[in-house]
Amino acid sequence: MKKLASVFAGLLLCLSTTVFADAESDKHSAQALQHANMAVEQGKAGKAPSLVEHAKAGLEHTVAAAITAKGVPLTHINAASDSLTQAIDHGNLGHTEMATKAAEQAVEHIKAATSSQ
Repeated sequence: MKKLASVFAGLLLCLSTTVFADAESDKHSAQALQHANMAVEQGKAGKAPSLVEHAKAGLEHTVAAAITAKGVPLTHINAASDSLTQAIDHGNLGHTEMATKAAEQAVEHIKAATSSQ
């Protein structure tokens, strides 16, 4: 009986960890999307420093989301991270138009990641 209870407790722990990990990934994806959208908005306004600020915040959240993501969502989260890195690089160089396009790509990848979960 004790073995059965231990096995059941272990399975319950594994399942709850997976559920909480998915919820945490969703939270980070939502935050990443919000910051990526703000980066696009700032880029369209010609504000490269603000674009970089939001792209950095979005990048932090995509990295956090990637820790628990799997499969297709992970592929899109990684692509979003790459796009946000490009947005940061171009924004720091004052290439606002290119930075905005990279941020727009990040938005599309984050949306794809959240829709395929």
